[in-house]
Amino acid sequence: MFFLQFAIVLVCILIGARIGGIGLGVMGGAGLAILSFGFGLQPAGLPINVMLMIMAVVSAAAAMQAAGGLDYMIKIATNILRKHPKYITFIAPAVTWTFTVLAGTGHVAYSVLPVIAEVSRHNGVRPERPLSMAVIASQFAIVASPIAAAVVAVVAYLEPQGIHLGDVLMVTMPSTILGLAVACIFVNKMGKELKDDPNYQRLLQDPEYVKENHTDVNPDNIQLKPTAKLSVGLFLFGALLVVLMGAFPSLRPAFDGKAMGMAHTIEIVMLTVGALIILTCKPNGNAITQGSVFHAGMRAVIAIFGIAWLGDTLMQAHMTEVKESVKVLVETAPWTFALALFVLSVLVNSQGATVATLFPVGIALGIPAPVLVGVFVAVNGYFFIPNYGPIIASIDFDTTGTTRIGKFIFNHSFMLPGLLSMAFSLAFGLLFANILL
Repeated sequence: MFFLQFAIVLVCILIGARIGGIGLGVMGGAGLAILSFGFGLQPAGLPINVMLMIMAVVSAAAAMQAAGGLDYMIKIATNILRKHPKYITFIAPAVTWTFTVLAGTGHVAYSVLPVIAEVSRHNGVRPERPLSMAVIASQFAIVASPIAAAVVAVVAYLEPQGIHLGDVLMVTMPSTILGLAVACIFVNKMGKELKDDPNYQRLLQDPEYVKENHTDVNPDNIQLKPTAKLSVGLFLFGALLVVLMGAFPSLRPAFDGKAMGMAHTIEIVMLTVGALIILTCKPNGNAITQGSVFHAGMRAVIAIFGIAWLGDTLMQAHMTEVKESVKVLVETAPWTFALALFVLSVLVNSQGATVATLFPVGIALGIPAPVLVGVFVAVNGYFFIPNYGPIIASIDFDTTGTTRIGKFIFNHSFMLPGLLSMAFSLAFGLLFANILL
């Protein structure tokens, strides 16, 4: 029954991707109708915080765009890329990796995805390359973040064997940095250049598309609004504030002895930044909601509403049997532990839950602590099925259509970057664990 229901989820993703626009969202709802009314599965909790985080970030980014901030960023980036046009595929993941390490959540990537998409397109760089690597880097950085729940859990399990936080980080930090960097070398050649991409060239035949998404931009001819620099400063200040509050929980208000969660922190900070931009820069109200960033962001919210809800419903209904099946696999063949981590993370979409489920099994089987640390990065299998929030958001932010879900679902833009990053990070992880631990 699970495989039949899983197939329904995949078909909904495929049809939704083909429809485009809000297709992913509404097809997610259609799939949920089949699972709940047809199979009697109880709908899971809505991905409210993910949706609200995107809405908050998009509100600030859209206000910045209306105030001329995005033009300013594009002008700066264009001047840099004119000298080093291929660097954005390396710079984008470096930024999202750093943000996630400091904030402890990959969702901080939302704040830079629209900028990556716009800068790439305006400079003739295939947005699929930097966007895919930026999303993958934002996931992989979780295992290198000292405040991420998954890292804290690993330390708690392995501390009796003399493994401490510093031991884990001195393996995961260099292994993910090097693994992602090597993957970027290959991804930087992925797909055709924009000028040679037939789908994008067809889009350029549409006068309306060209009017809204012109790519032949001379940075010297971009007329900046007087408020452009201020709007960018406020937006970047908000992003930095989110990172700092993630790195230093004491900066957040505490309730019942616990610091306010990062989801609420991101939402409050970015909405406030949007308000400050509107109050100080006074952009046209209609321009905010008519810009490309706002439209792309709202499409992403609807897509996540449907598809993420559908996927969570399936997994919650079968969580017990999924976990037991993976446990049996590891107990039968301990060498498959890395594969088990990967498979379970694909299914449950949570690094923390994957660690909590399988690390006790690995320890009970006598798998050495250095090996457990070395393969820790395998908990980042989110990218395999394209229903993770940042993946859906980046597809919507890329108006060139290069970042997409393929005809066969699994041949999506994030598969090759994800598999390459996983393979290289695992190799480096095991190497550093063997040398350092």
